[in-house]
Amino acid sequence: MHARSAFRYCPLCGATLTVGEIEARRRSICPECGWIHYAQLKVGAGALIEQDGRLLLLQRARPPFQGCWNLPAGYVEADEHPAEAARREVQEETGLQVDVGGLVNAYYFDDDPRGNGILLVYRCRILGGEPKASDEGLTPTFFPPQRLPSDLAGGGHDQAVHEWRTARLAASEGEGSSERGFSRAIRAIRDSQQPSAKLEGER
Repeated sequence: MHARSAFRYCPLCGATLTVGEIEARRRSICPECGWIHYAQLKVGAGALIEQDGRLLLLQRARPPFQGCWNLPAGYVEADEHPAEAARREVQEETGLQVDVGGLVNAYYFDDDPRGNGILLVYRCRILGGEPKASDEGLTPTFFPPQRLPSDLAGGGHDQAVHEWRTARLAASEGEGSSERGFSRAIRAIRDSQQPSAKLEGER
């Protein structure tokens, strides 16, 4: 299956695009200058912010997934490091200043009407400010793993939140609320999701 091109005319020379098969996929091609449209995944960056073992979620103020709960997150600019994008989005959406830590995981999604993509989620630590609503995120709330809202947003957010819940509960059962136990649980989940050698060979 291939993504439908958003282009009708070549962005380089203005010629009308044609469609042909390249690398076993149908792609838009310029017959004049040879430009080819390669559809690419959208890249988002999000923040995993905890307080006393609870996770910060916002209620989406805009479509898609309006009214659902998600992490502070947004699209990464073309000239921006994803970790910096996560820091920026947190400040824009919540008013919090955070220190961006390590990458938790990358989540592929295909349920966003704006296009398929990956959400890169980083652990973040609050440096200052108080969480407040914005025109993008409403009702900033810290949820314990046992009382997460059921209406989670797509776009990778539902995957990230469920993974956090699994890891936080595993850490609680094994080693109380220790950060070491939580980090180990996250790594175990991430390692279990690595593609098998068979899948890698089939690509």
